[in-house]
Amino acid sequence: MPEKAVISHRGEKYEIGRGKRFYGIWVIGAPYEAPVDRWPENRDGWQQAWTRFTALEVPGTIKAVTRERKGPRLGLGRRKGSDTNPADDASSDREAAGRTRRGSGLLLGEGLLVLGVVLGLAGLFPSYEGGQSLLSQWDQVVPHLLYVIGWAVTAALVALSVARPSNAARLGALFGLGLSAVTFGLFLADWGQLAIQGVTLGSGLIVSTASWLACTAGAALVLAANAGLSGPRELPSRPVRPARDHAGPVALLVLAAIGTAATFAPSWDNYTLTAKATGAAQTITAGNAFDNPALMIAGNVCVMAAVVAVAALAALWRPARHGSLLIAGAIVPLAAEIISAIIQVSQPASPGLFGITAQQASALDLTISSGLTGIFWVYFVFVISLLVSCAWLFTEPGHQVMPGIPVSPWQPAGADPGTRSASDAAVSEDADSDASEDTDSGSEVADSDAGTGEGGQSAYA
Repeated sequence: MPEKAVISHRGEKYEIGRGKRFYGIWVIGAPYEAPVDRWPENRDGWQQAWTRFTALEVPGTIKAVTRERKGPRLGLGRRKGSDTNPADDASSDREAAGRTRRGSGLLLGEGLLVLGVVLGLAGLFPSYEGGQSLLSQWDQVVPHLLYVIGWAVTAALVALSVARPSNAARLGALFGLGLSAVTFGLFLADWGQLAIQGVTLGSGLIVSTASWLACTAGAALVLAANAGLSGPRELPSRPVRPARDHAGPVALLVLAAIGTAATFAPSWDNYTLTAKATGAAQTITAGNAFDNPALMIAGNVCVMAAVVAVAALAALWRPARHGSLLIAGAIVPLAAEIISAIIQVSQPASPGLFGITAQQASALDLTISSGLTGIFWVYFVFVISLLVSCAWLFTEPGHQVMPGIPVSPWQPAGADPGTRSASDAAVSEDADSDASEDTDSGSEVADSDAGTGEGGQSAYA
C-alpha cells in the first residue's frame, strides 16, 4: 500500500505537502512516488519547499487545502444522474457529525464554566473555614477572586468561539486548564487545614470546591471538543518535540518552573518580637509548606508538581502561542500567592505566634513586626521569569519564506493533471494528525518547528 501524503496548498499545476519524513511538491494528479522534488522535514526544508512552490506556480492561484481526504476513486456506487462520489459524501457526513459534536461540547463546556464562575462568586460569602468567610479575610479573598476572574476569561473566550468559529475556545480551554492544574493543590491544602484543631468546615469551602470542579470539567470538555479539528480558523494544537533552536528558551522555561516550585515550599513570613524596654528581640519564621498536616503537605506538593508539569507541557505545545495560554493560566494562582503574602504581612500579627496573649504583650510593652523572607523574593523573581517566558511563547513567530530560487518544473510522462489512479489516489487520506495550515486571515502563523520527528505535527506557512 502506498505511503501517506498530506497536501497543504495547491496551485494551477502543482501541489505542496508532507510525505513520510519529507516535504514535497507534486504535479497535480501525479503519483505519490513521483514528486517534483523533496526536502527534509524541518524548518529549512519547508522554507525551501515553499520558496520553490511559489516560484513554480502562477501568482494568485495558490489556495490552501482544508482537511482534504482522498480515497480510491473506483467509480462504484454512484447515484444515477449525479457525479457525487460516495466516499466524498461519507467524508462530508463524518465532518458534519464532528462539527455537531463540537458544537454540543462547546455549549456544554460553556454551561459548566458559567456555573463554576457563579459558584465561585457565591463561595466568597458563607463561612469558609473556622467560621470565617473569605470576604472577611483579605489575604484569602483576593486569590479566590483572581481564580474566578481567570475562569470567567475562559468562559468569555469559549463564548466568542460559540458565536463565531475560531481558535478562541481552544485558547480559553488551555488557559482554564493551566489555572485548574495549580489551584487543585491549593484547594486540597485548604481541605487539609480541617485537620488543625479549632478549624471547622464551612459551606464556602464546599461551594468553592464545586466551582473548581465545574470550571475544570468545562475547560476539559471544550478542549476535547476541539481536539483534532482544523479549519479556516482553527489550527491543530498539541505537544510535539521541540526544534533544536528552541532548546534554549524551552530549558529556561522549565528551569524557571523548577525554581518557582522549589521556592514555593520554604517559609515566606518572618515575625520579630521586640521588648521596648530592653531592646531584646526574638524572630521566628512561618509558612513552611511541610510544617502542616499530611493533607496540606500533599496539596502543596501537588502545586509544585503542577507548576513544573504545566511549564514543560507549555514548552512543547505547538503552536507556541497556544502553549503560552497554558502557562498563563498557571501563573494566575502563583501571582495570587504573592499578593496574598504581601497582604498578610501588612496586617497586625497575633502575639499567639510567640506563645503569649495580647494582654501579656501589652503589659510587657512588647511589639511585633512582620516581614517577608529572602526566599519569598526569590520566588517573586522566578514567577516574573515565568511571565517573561510566557510572553516569549505568545510572541514566537512562524518562519519567514525565503527568497525564491526559480527551478524548471518537471512533470512525469503521461501524468494527467486531473486524475489519479486507484492506488495513487489513496495516498493522501487521514490528514487529521499530520498537517496544519494557517488560513485565519493572517492572524496566526503556524509554527513550522513542530514537525521535526516521526508522528510530529507539521505546520504549513
